[in-house]
Amino acid sequence: MHPAQVLRRPLTARVMKGAVGRYTHFPNKFHQRSIITLKDHVYFKATAGGPGRNGIVKSYGDSPLELKMSMPKVAGGKGDGPNPEQLLAMGYSSCFLGALQLAAARASKKEMAENAKVHTVVFLGHPDAPNMDGFGLRAEVIVEGCPDDAIIASAHEFCPYSRALQYGADVSVMKA
Repeated sequence: MHPAQVLRRPLTARVMKGAVGRYTHFPNKFHQRSIITLKDHVYFKATAGGPGRNGIVKSYGDSPLELKMSMPKVAGGKGDGPNPEQLLAMGYSSCFLGALQLAAARASKKEMAENAKVHTVVFLGHPDAPNMDGFGLRAEVIVEGCPDDAIIASAHEFCPYSRALQYGADVSVMKA
């Protein structure tokens, strides 16, 4: 299916029902997974508003950021601004690089990750599962310039983005 067709497929109310976030679907079975909870935390805040995915998103904190979001051309939009999947890929790349550098330092091989680059590709599409409507994400992380598999594996275990996508995250959706 062409990406523009994938993104134009209508959503239904089933997206908001069921075991959202706590189960991953595999053909013919559900696999329950644990959820990461936090004993201490730092928080970050962002707000989105406007017409759908073409609105304004703002983040607050030490270095506030405001972006006009846009639907990508491949999905039928103008493509004149970033989209949420790009921001996820950027955040994941940056976070994984930090985890990689920390893992290398902990292994007394700091120089292994000094010049490393992390490329993240985020895919958006409909799940293959026939009983799951809506969209799903898939991410690929490619590490360049760090030949040590153990350091890469350690970074994957430490990175908060990897943990959230692999083990789940505690998500609360509330009405204001």
